[in-house]
Amino acid sequence: MPPHAEPIERLINELAKLPGIGRKTAARLAFHILRVSRGAAQDLAGAILDVKEKIQLCSVCFNMTAQDPCRICSDSRRSGELICVVEEPNDLMAIEGTGDFGGKYHVLHGTLSPLEGIGPEDIKAKELLKRLESGTVKEVIMATNPNVEGGATALYLTKLIKPLGVKVTRIAYGIPMGGDIEYTDGATLVKALEGRREV
Repeated sequence: MPPHAEPIERLINELAKLPGIGRKTAARLAFHILRVSRGAAQDLAGAILDVKEKIQLCSVCFNMTAQDPCRICSDSRRSGELICVVEEPNDLMAIEGTGDFGGKYHVLHGTLSPLEGIGPEDIKAKELLKRLESGTVKEVIMATNPNVEGGATALYLTKLIKPLGVKVTRIAYGIPMGGDIEYTDGATLVKALEGRREV
């Protein structure tokens, strides 16, 4: 028999389904929701429903947006000659958070993973190639994750893009700012040495 009333147990179970949320964290969140005012709980519920009802994929870059095209694709101050390819909308948010990228994006919504049955038709690869047909894009930055799937996806897309005469670059990998070399893994050190540049 659960130690809590059924509605509390149900809320805990639903919260525990969220990524990165274990049962203990779910219980803490559930009890926090119980402590807040009814209005605050309704605001949370409303925000969840709003996201489900109003958010769609941008028809250009496939970022999640409430308007189509999204605000980044609609921004005339951003360069249409530079596209940064990312795996997921969270990756776009991380790069955008730097405030240092002035180009546009393309969100793949996944990576190639033959073992999991994810092929080119399951990601937004053909949509990227269609964007490049206009001839305005001069460079595509592959900003996929530094793992097997991210590397395979970047390599696959590069082979398709290069014949179009578009420059393809890959984000650099190496030692993080403030990191210690002695605690850095070997693969990261190798990438840092390979990606060295003149000062």
